[in-house]
Amino acid sequence: MVITVASTTGISATYDRLQEIRSFDESKSGVKGLVDAGITKVPRFFIRPPEDIAADDINTGEWTNTQFTIPVIDLKNMDSRRAEAVDGVKWAAKEVGFFQVVNHGVENRVLEEMLEAVRGFHEQPREVKEEYYSREMMRKVKYVSNFDLYKSKYANWRDTLFCVMGPDPLDPLELPLVSRDIMMEYSNNVCKLATVLFELLSEALGLKSDHLKEMDCVKGHALLSHYYPACPEPELAMGTTKHSDPDFLTILLQDSIGGLQIFHQNHWIDVPPVHGALVVNIGDLLQASTG
Repeated sequence: MVITVASTTGISATYDRLQEIRSFDESKSGVKGLVDAGITKVPRFFIRPPEDIAADDINTGEWTNTQFTIPVIDLKNMDSRRAEAVDGVKWAAKEVGFFQVVNHGVENRVLEEMLEAVRGFHEQPREVKEEYYSREMMRKVKYVSNFDLYKSKYANWRDTLFCVMGPDPLDPLELPLVSRDIMMEYSNNVCKLATVLFELLSEALGLKSDHLKEMDCVKGHALLSHYYPACPEPELAMGTTKHSDPDFLTILLQDSIGGLQIFHQNHWIDVPPVHGALVVNIGDLLQASTG
């Protein structure tokens, strides 16, 4: 696509959006590569249109950080407090679609090492990462910037390491060496937690505890490790655009920087990081299956 625009001198100039995107993609260096190159201006295909910025401003009101907090479900002593946990999950899933879980059985060491491994991968030199850079749909382990780069209205300021861990077991040797061991350990821990959460959600629906598990909700499993480099013009770009997750359940590990928001009752609400907590998002497939 070649776009003709008016320059500041009044002389028309052409902007080849597709070529700029293709050059970025073929560099295999992602957004981190732009930052490493020392850019001071955000490439045009990352810039949000004024109407999108205005819409977000309208929906970012006085609720943010003041009137609403994300529910926190404590999974400690589940044998004696299971009914309380079920009630908490039921309310949070129905009314908000999001909640945080604490005392979930995943050690803080595992969480911290996982975050370090994500940074470790993305902060490697391009020459090390580029062997994983791919847009092949069937590849189980790939590093990419924006899955929908060639189709989106504007690109997200984000790189991602995408790893399909199930239903077919992933050969650990396919994972990057810098994150291999901890990703396998984290994956196993999160699968166990997901099974517990699906049991609680099943009971919250008035079903047998293994109902959602028997629907194979636990089988598919992917790890998405996002990385958001510092942006030279943060007011123009977005790390992650408004979306819903096309899965049964998302379990999210935040770092201490924050920035996550949910859209609740026509307002954007911050989800501040809670040390040791994991954020749970009810996905589109689970809503469709139980709606």
